[in-house]
Amino acid sequence: MSPIPIQLFENQLPQMQALLRELVELESPSTNKIYLDRLGERLVGILASLNPDIKIDSQPLSGDNIVARWPDSNGNTEGGFLLLCHFDTVHALGMLSENPIRVSDGKMYGPGIIDMKASITQVVFALQTLKSNNCWPAAPVTLLLTSDEEVGSESSRPLIESLGQNADLVLCMEPALPEGELKTARKGVARFEVMTKGKASHSGAAHDDGVNAIEEMAHQVLALQKLTDYDSGSTISVGKITGGTRTNVVPDECRVTVDMRVPTPSEAERMIKLVNNLEACLPGAEVHITGGIEREPMPRTPEIAKAFQRASQIGAVLGISLEEGSTGGGSDANIIAPYGVPILDGLGPQGDGAHTNHESLTIASMATRTALLAGILSEW
Repeated sequence: MSPIPIQLFENQLPQMQALLRELVELESPSTNKIYLDRLGERLVGILASLNPDIKIDSQPLSGDNIVARWPDSNGNTEGGFLLLCHFDTVHALGMLSENPIRVSDGKMYGPGIIDMKASITQVVFALQTLKSNNCWPAAPVTLLLTSDEEVGSESSRPLIESLGQNADLVLCMEPALPEGELKTARKGVARFEVMTKGKASHSGAAHDDGVNAIEEMAHQVLALQKLTDYDSGSTISVGKITGGTRTNVVPDECRVTVDMRVPTPSEAERMIKLVNNLEACLPGAEVHITGGIEREPMPRTPEIAKAFQRASQIGAVLGISLEEGSTGGGSDANIIAPYGVPILDGLGPQGDGAHTNHESLTIASMATRTALLAGILSEW
């Protein structure tokens, strides 16, 4: 069997754009359960024509997660393909007024369009086209649509882990790298809160009686930033600081939040140990550290390399020359990486400005990437 040609998907680009417009108009901020569930209900309705077994993973605070499953000819749903998508976005309600949906110079704009509502559109059209052309995969297919990827995947992590570790191949639909490369490696993400404790005093009448928590934090920030090691690929960024009560009071408390990116599990262990071993510099000051790994590193394993090689072969038949790359950004694929399952990440389309008010999709890439996804599902 040969993969479905790109031209067939190019012919469907107007319909793809129409569905994508609808999805973008259904705003879905990560922190708004009402709007997330509204979009989730619509996605269930869109998938209904494909007759999946639908399970709603109800959540009390975050949006409900959705699992759609298509068994193989023997009724088996274990193993096979796991398509990994999220339908939450970083954008607050009302961002459509700042980045309205529009088409210009081969690009389509809108909040959440590239991260990752265009990817969801790809999945829908790939599956619909496979079904209508009698090319449905022989292996079981599972589609996981999560509602909290942009805020750490706390509610969806159990589903991601349970479905991911049992899959034969994970297809993560995050957008492609700028030149269309698949992501065969991702850095892990760790987050920390560092709190320094001092002693409050009057800054004029009893200055020498105080222990300045902000001064102590200044030492800690410099120590943290020095942990960045570009040769090893590990970085530290102190991203937010709060402290003190009034200008005329020696502050007794200061807090910072810290972002860490690490390329491998061993490097994660080394860097986390360094952060946890920070000690106070000023007499009478204390340092308290909480946090740790949020998304495990996804190194380029032999399993991932083999999967990329096979995807490249399928791409070549379609006339697509696939390249690979790595990124410092995390995704839900990181959560599955420790299980050693083959992962293809970055199967979504090309675009620009994710998480900004000029987020855009390169429209032509939708057809190419949908053909690639359909080809992987039918030819694997």
